[in-house]
Amino acid sequence: MNKEQVQKLIGELIEKITLDTPKVNVLEDKGTSTWFAVEVKDPHFFIKHEGEAIYALNHLVRRIIEAKEPAPSTPELAAKRKESSILIDINDFQKRRIDSIRAVAHMMSERARYFKSNIEVDPMSAFERRVVHEFLSDAPDLKTESMGFGPSRRVVIKYIGEI
Repeated sequence: MNKEQVQKLIGELIEKITLDTPKVNVLEDKGTSTWFAVEVKDPHFFIKHEGEAIYALNHLVRRIIEAKEPAPSTPELAAKRKESSILIDINDFQKRRIDSIRAVAHMMSERARYFKSNIEVDPMSAFERRVVHEFLSDAPDLKTESMGFGPSRRVVIKYIGEI
């Protein structure tokens, strides 16, 4: 599906859920991932319970897109399809959440550098852990790993610089 079709799909789903006419824009397009910014009059339905409904909407839209697109014919196309993603943000909730996660990652990385030791971050969802891994991926003196299982899975920031 192209971006315009995805925009229309998102708008139709939100109208059916909230009876509100949303404003859907493509905020950022980085080739493999596309960020859709949605503005609604009453975002509380999507934002309460730590944005659970936003995550559900993201999942639903991804599954609809996968069902409408033909199955990839080669392993390379399958890998490319798996890498491409969309992110739906309602009234900047996701953006603020990502900024908050990056702030925590920065603070914990500075702590790991100061104490020259491993620092464990509180348990996070897979999406949140991915944000931390990507944020700290360019740090030459730090390495990140996910440890644990299920809801207690967390990121460990490891200091690998000179001791």
